[in-house]
Amino acid sequence: MIWEQMSVTYAIKATQVTKKYDDFTALAGVSVEVATGECLAILGPNGAGKTTLTEILEGYRKRDSGNAEVLGVDPGRPTSAWRAKLGIVLQNASDLADLTVEETVTHFARYYPNPADPAQVIAAVGLTDKAGSRNGKLSGGQRRRLDVALGIIGNPEVLFLDEPTTGFDPEARREFWGLIERLKSEGTTILLTTHYLDEAQFLADRVAVIARGQIVAQGEPDSIGNRGEAIVTWSEGKHEMSESTDEPTAFISRLATRFDSEIPNLSVRRASLEDAYLELIAQDRGSVRGDQR
Repeated sequence: MIWEQMSVTYAIKATQVTKKYDDFTALAGVSVEVATGECLAILGPNGAGKTTLTEILEGYRKRDSGNAEVLGVDPGRPTSAWRAKLGIVLQNASDLADLTVEETVTHFARYYPNPADPAQVIAAVGLTDKAGSRNGKLSGGQRRRLDVALGIIGNPEVLFLDEPTTGFDPEARREFWGLIERLKSEGTTILLTTHYLDEAQFLADRVAVIARGQIVAQGEPDSIGNRGEAIVTWSEGKHEMSESTDEPTAFISRLATRFDSEIPNLSVRRASLEDAYLELIAQDRGSVRGDQR
């Protein structure tokens, strides 16, 4: 059955999931949950465990221990009916170079019991003008749009997006974000991995930061890290200085006493999700060095 807690229905839930490869621990007791219609972004550096966790939830990799369910099914024991409810956009998809965009999307639509209209999906990812082009002639960004089309053609209840906008230009990224917002509004549950922190900020209802196979922070994007702090930057000689503070006005007043006139290149901004993420990763790397001493 799908988990229910406090009237929230969870489409995805993993509890204390572990995975080791020989002496390397990829996941060291990871727990995440994604409510129906929610988007959870998994953030972390390369090798942190994002892909391993995603592949376990997709049913492509076995976990060593812990519990997992996606749409009420253990992904370690997948069925064809269950797979038909999933949409998966991998980092690297097969080329199918000799088929056209329209042929490819139409062909994949036949794998699903309730597919979307191929022409509408092609339009949704911005490939209508390339519908008759062979896949081998597409640019990297256009090929990525086709990957997304193949991930959503089956009208999935759960959509896994692994670095979906790699190769997209800024306009295409914004169009894609609009598509994901529409899918969320229609009730699609989304698990997103991305290196674009602005993408996570825009799309995700919650984010989970993973490092060394462990979740080091989880919550709404604005709750991650010390987001209430301000970051003050200025110049002293040839050096750019920076300071985080929860009292920027008082800090700037003290700083001004060190200068005869205006503070050079002064700027004040609130900490972003990227700032919080980089701080968490730096703290984790610092703890690793401490453990090794």
